[in-house]
Amino acid sequence: MPANTIVETGTSMDLQGAQDNAKSFRYQLIAFALVAAFILIAPQFLYPVFVMKLLCFALFAAAFNLMLGFGGLLSFGHAAFFGGAGYAAGHAAKIWGLPPEVSIIFAVFVTILLGAVFGFLAIKSRGIYFAMITLSFAQMVYFYALQSPVTGGEDGLQSIPRNHLFGLIDMSSDQSFYWMVAVIFALGFLFVYRVIHSPFGEVLKGIRENEPRMISLGYQVQRYKLLTFIISAGVSGLAGGTKAMVFHLASLVDVHWTMSGEVVLMTLIGGMGTIFGPIIGAAVVVTMQNYLANLGSMVLIIQGGVFIICVLIFRKGIVGVIGSWLKVRL
Repeated sequence: MPANTIVETGTSMDLQGAQDNAKSFRYQLIAFALVAAFILIAPQFLYPVFVMKLLCFALFAAAFNLMLGFGGLLSFGHAAFFGGAGYAAGHAAKIWGLPPEVSIIFAVFVTILLGAVFGFLAIKSRGIYFAMITLSFAQMVYFYALQSPVTGGEDGLQSIPRNHLFGLIDMSSDQSFYWMVAVIFALGFLFVYRVIHSPFGEVLKGIRENEPRMISLGYQVQRYKLLTFIISAGVSGLAGGTKAMVFHLASLVDVHWTMSGEVVLMTLIGGMGTIFGPIIGAAVVVTMQNYLANLGSMVLIIQGGVFIICVLIFRKGIVGVIGSWLKVRL
C-alpha cells in the first residue's frame, strides 16, 4: 500500500475517532444535565430520605463500577468499606461529637486505610480467588461489627446526630441535609468520572482488555490495580458514611455480604463499564426495595427476575444497550 494511502487512512480514522468522542461527550453532557435536574427537582415530588438513599447507593455503585467495569476486578467484599464507613462516621459524630463533614471525611480515611491493607493482600490473586479473598476480609469486618461493643453489636450505632455543618448550619432536618448529600454525590461522581477519563483510567482499560500486553509495555499492573482498589474503597466509604448520617444509623445490614451482592446487581443492571449505568442500576434496585417493601421476601424474587431479564435482554445493562443504540459511550 502506498505511503500516502496509509497516511490518508490514518487521518480519516483519527477524524472519525474525534467525531465519535465529540458525539459521546455531547450525550454525556445531556446525561449530566438530566441527573442534575433530577437532583434539583426530586425533593419536590419524592420523599427526601428516599432520594438521599438513592444518591448514596448510586455513588457506591459508581465506586464499585470503577473497579469492576474499568479495572476488571470483581470484589465480593465491598460491603466492608460501605458498612465500615457507616460505623466510622457514626462513632465520630456520636461519641466524639464531630460535625458531619468531618465525620464523613474520617470515614473515608478509615476505608482508604482498609482498602490499602485488604488490597495489598488480595491484589496478587486473580479471578474467583481474588473475589473470595475480598469476601473473607468483608466477613472479618462483619463479625467484628457484630461482636464489638464499640459498634453496638446487633443493635448497631443508633441515634447518630448530624450536628452542625462547619459548626454553623443546622443539619437536623432532612431538607437541609439533602443538599449536603447532593453535593457529596456530585463531587464523588465527578471524581470517578475524572479518574475514568484520565491517563490513569486509560491504563486501567488497557489492563482490563489485555493485561499481558500492558505488562510487556512496562506498566506496573499490580500498582495500578492496588490504587484502583484503594480509590474504589475510599469512594465507597464516602457513600457509606453519608448513608449512616442520612438514617442516623449504622447497622449490620450495610456490612453484610448481601450488600456486596446488591452493588454487583446494581452495576450489572445499569451497565458494567459505563459511566451512568451505576446510577440507573441503583435507582432500579432502591426503588424496588422501597416501593415493594410490603411484599417482604418477595422483593428478592422480583429482583432476581429483573436481573434475569436484564441478562437475557440487556446484555450490556440498561445504559450499555442505550449507548449501543446511539453509538456513543455513556
